[in-house]
Amino acid sequence: MLPRPPDRNRLLEALPRIDLRRFLTACESVELAFADVLYTPRERLTHVYFPIVGSISLIMPVDGSNALEVAIVGNEGMFGIPIVLGVDVSPLRALVQGAGTALRIGAAPFSRELERSPALKRAVDRYVFVQLAQLAQTAACTRFHVVEARLARWLLVTQDRAHAPTFHVTQEFLAFMLGVRRVGVTEAAGALQQRSLIQYRRGRMTILDRRGLKSAACGCYQADLDSYERILG
Repeated sequence: MLPRPPDRNRLLEALPRIDLRRFLTACESVELAFADVLYTPRERLTHVYFPIVGSISLIMPVDGSNALEVAIVGNEGMFGIPIVLGVDVSPLRALVQGAGTALRIGAAPFSRELERSPALKRAVDRYVFVQLAQLAQTAACTRFHVVEARLARWLLVTQDRAHAPTFHVTQEFLAFMLGVRRVGVTEAAGALQQRSLIQYRRGRMTILDRRGLKSAACGCYQADLDSYERILG
């Protein structure tokens, strides 16, 4: 069973109370609507997002017409890492994958808070390391693991951030996220459904057997969890 939906962002909740209060006064709560584009590559980054419920896909465009999801951000992290590094642009597209809520802060106020709060700077720096490790894990996963195992991993990651057994996703979106043709997703999803691990109907995905799905997934899912807990847990 998954825990109840969170009401905080895990990166922020680890801050000392005084730092957290000051940071929250600089933020606004925003709704994340499914398929909303939060950022287009090479535009100026104006905001940093800390999801509470919902998730943001980070997508790398390839050759002008193709793209591949390289990371998913939920309430365990943030979108806006380039600003931490003193850069105001990113090569990645940010697309809302799971509807929900997030805290949003302007780039300039965020940079000021990084200077004022060593605890925030330390937490964010550690998260940057974790996301770099997960990006490397995803690159290896895409190259070496079969679509069915990668799909199982993706569904587990998405469920973790949805905090619910059922969430919205289309086969077209899955193919886009995994960087494969739709027929490949159809076959992989069909195999998982035949094993009674998932149920997929009209764009709604339901995880029926999370333990079984973890067995079907590649080891990259657990590797990502271990990386986060080791550095930030």
